[in-house]
Formats: sequence, structure tokens, C-alpha cells
Amino acid sequence: MNQNATNDMRAYSKTGSIIDHVIAVVSGKGGVGKSSVTSLLACQMRRKGYLVGILDADVTGASIPKAFGIHQKALGEEGRIEPAISKTGIKIISTNMLLEHENDPVIWRGPLIANTVKLFYTDVAWEHLDYLFVDMPPGTGDVPLTVFQSLPVDGIVMVTSPQDLVSMVVEKAVNMASKMKVPILGLVENFSYFECPDNHKRYEIFGKSHLEHVAGDHGLKVLAKLAIDPKLSEACDAGAIETYQGSEMPELCKLLERRE
Repeated sequence: MNQNATNDMRAYSKTGSIIDHVIAVVSGKGGVGKSSVTSLLACQMRRKGYLVGILDADVTGASIPKAFGIHQKALGEEGRIEPAISKTGIKIISTNMLLEHENDPVIWRGPLIANTVKLFYTDVAWEHLDYLFVDMPPGTGDVPLTVFQSLPVDGIVMVTSPQDLVSMVVEKAVNMASKMKVPILGLVENFSYFECPDNHKRYEIFGKSHLEHVAGDHGLKVLAKLAIDPKLSEACDAGAIETYQGSEMPELCKLLERRE
């Protein structure tokens, strides 16, 4: 449990919501598919029967609602915001649901963005969740700092890609997690390879993976290596990620279940 946050989770929720586990999904840089990994993980845990929510903390680059086909506005009254509920029952809150038009840019200063993320935890009527996944913006800026200092984060899942600079990116994120006293559950490598449908050979489009070496240097677990799959992109674009079958992360799901 994050030592910067209270051990009484009810103290953080004005709505009386009870959230058993808060898991932050982070990346050191953009463009590694962090939001799709967050969505896939939420879908897989929901299929296992858990009560699941997603807090989209990537305020200026929110993409979670589109993947789930959610276009409605957030409703509520003072001190209480109702989350959207996906087709399979995943509760979701995002800045896209606060804008007049979901494609409007979010041109907000840092303090307003950070305060919005806090409100998404304290003022949303999550009710009871087994897992709340927080889709973080890339890097180590204001929002990650706010989340780690203000929310009772149980652990971090770090999403990377198979490129040489991953070592530096992971090291920065590891250092921030250490300073915030939040444990890193492990690493997920996205875009790890492409499997040709014709010959079923695997091709390392973005170069050879260095993840095992990087993980070993920092004493971290490699939890999954996910393939490049055009069908996943199609499902996200169609708002149908819950129907996608693939990119399984069984070791990560088991690790989360052991925290029950």
C-alpha cells in the first residue's frame, strides 16, 4: 500500500465507495499502447467475475471511452458523479465524458488537471470495486505525482516497447515509484512481435527485445509480451474491445488475484 495515502480507502471517497485495489498502469513514454493494455487487463479481470473500473487519468489524451464505445456525458450532482458502464459492466470515467464534444481538446493548466484526477477518485460513485485500474499519462509529471500522493495505489504495471531506449525509460519510472513508495508489479512489453497469419512465424518489427535484461537490472518481473495485432486496433476503433479475444496476460491476472 502506498505509504503516502491513508490505509482507510473510505476516507478518500465522498460517495462511500469501497475500492479494494488500485492499480496504476504507467509508461515512461507515449505511443506504447498503455491505454489498450489497461483496457485489455480490465476486460480480462471482468471476465473472471471481478468488479472492475477504469479511471482515465490521461486527461489530455483520453482514449479509454472510445475503445469501449462510450460516448455519453458524465451525469451527477454536487459531490457525486455517475461513471459510464460498459457492455460487460466495467465502470469508466474520463475527461471525454465532461466535454461538450468528445473531440474537443483539453487545454487546461496542470493544477486543474491534477484536481480533476483527484475528483475522479473521490467524487465518482464507484460503489464497490475489486479493482480500479488507473490509466496514467506517460512520463513522470504532475498527474502521476498526484495519483501516487493522493490515491491508495497498491501497485504499478509498467508498459514498455522493444526499443533500446526502454532501459532509460524504465529506470526513470522505477526511480519515481521508489520515491513514492509504490511497488512495481512488473513489466508488460507491447508490440513485442508480429505473427504472420500465413506462415505463423514471429517477426520483431521494432527490433529485438531487451526486456529480460532491463527487468533483471531492476529486479522486476516480465509479466507479458504482447503481439502486434491489427484485430485489436480494429476492435478499439469500433468501440468493441470487450469482444476482442487475444493478448492474454494470465501471469499478471494471477498476480493480481493473489493480492486478494
